Amino acid sequence: MVTVTFTANIQRHVECPPTEVTGRTVRECLEAVFGHAPRARSYVLDDQGALRKHMIVFVDGHQIRDRATLGDGVSVGGRIDVMQALSGG
Repeated sequence: MVTVTFTANIQRHVECPPTEVTGRTVRECLEAVFGHAPRARSYVLDDQGALRKHMIVFVDGHQIRDRATLGDGVSVGGRIDVMQALSGG
């Protein structure tokens, strides 16, 4: 199983509690979560299915590289953290 968590800030906008899912890629894991929390999909992904610019995803503490297809691998027992990206000046 893979644990997928969303920051409290995201959870203020859409219901997406921590969830354990099966999957080998970020895409597979997120799709499993979206099956239980469908409103989270449009908050996290754009209309092309890519990660929105204001979002960031980490797998086991490392930022994913594939923001378009979400093909980064996830190991059994791994953790995916979804959060809003911060910017500023």
